Amino acid sequence: MDPPTAGSERELLQGFLDFHRGTLLWKISGLTAGQLVQRSVEPSSMSLIGLVRHLTEVEKYWFHRALGQLPAEPKYWTAEHPDGDFDLADAAQAEQDLKDFRQIVKASDEIAARYDLDDTFPRPGYEGDYSVRYLYIHMIEEYARHNGHADLLRERIDGLTGE
Repeated sequence: MDPPTAGSERELLQGFLDFHRGTLLWKISGLTAGQLVQRSVEPSSMSLIGLVRHLTEVEKYWFHRALGQLPAEPKYWTAEHPDGDFDLADAAQAEQDLKDFRQIVKASDEIAARYDLDDTFPRPGYEGDYSVRYLYIHMIEEYARHNGHADLLRERIDGLTGE
């Protein structure tokens, strides 16, 4: 589904974020768990399921921990494994990783709906306040960048590309 071309600022921001979330899911559709964990090229540990895991952590950090001020400890990385979202991806967990992604996205939207775009929040570990508007723009940028990675990874697996 394409993003909206008209609407309120909130509808446009949410529409573009939803578009990019959906694009990521489209780019991984129809692949086996083994294909989802297939890495790009050495020395990178990037994989499609790694991108899903990474964006799950990004959603959790920004919407839950920062905006919602909720306890939201990382699931996929630790101090010992700071790139665990990519490095520790496992085909046996791919289905659960996708469920976790969908669940965190739904919860992120529920949290964001409680705030106006001009509302601000402190970002843990950083100075200054961030607006909900900034959060949406940042998340759209984050997904757009990683969807570019996903496009290259998918093309390497089976030749498919897309928007």
